[in-house]
Amino acid sequence: MSPFRVSELPGSATDLHARQLVATDRRVEVLRIDRPALVLGSTQATDDVDRPAADALGVEVVRRRSGGGAVLLLPGVDLWLDVSIPRDDPLWSDDVTVSFEWLGRAWAEAVESLGLPTELHTGAALQTRWSRRICFAGIGAGEVLTDGRKLVGISQRRTREAARFQCAVLRTWDPVSLLGLLEPVATGLDRPTTDLLPAFLEALPS
Repeated sequence: MSPFRVSELPGSATDLHARQLVATDRRVEVLRIDRPALVLGSTQATDDVDRPAADALGVEVVRRRSGGGAVLLLPGVDLWLDVSIPRDDPLWSDDVTVSFEWLGRAWAEAVESLGLPTELHTGAALQTRWSRRICFAGIGAGEVLTDGRKLVGISQRRTREAARFQCAVLRTWDPVSLLGLLEPVATGLDRPTTDLLPAFLEALPS
């Protein structure tokens, strides 16, 4: 297979999430949002959002087409990548749980290159009392932990022709800015996310 084609896409979170899923080849899209965004999962209740508070803080509220809970993304701080493959790619798996693993291994290798210990979660998702509302409060297949806490969040949208894996790495983990006090199940990178991007691209399978 050909290597992953890498591109950068700037814009609002609304416009970036509205993109059609079309992948005839391997793609990594580095998404650069223009303002803070609270990204809800595809089936998440809108009642989870305090709209007046979001408006007052200038936070864009948008719904993605993949599952999971909310993620708060900060422009120029957090790392958001969409990784897409066509259905005929050798990396494709019809088992939705297993389908995350190749990507999780690439993320784990990239994080380890920065000197951090990693653990790749495989199998069924691990849920907490907050995970239906906040992405980084639960652990899904293919996601990467360091020191027992989630660092890389991944959700997936797929069609008959392609799969898009939406990946987020937070610079810092600040649950209070999302929803009160949470159990300590997540963490931030604690260094510029720009250090991680080249390592991740290098770790992708050929």
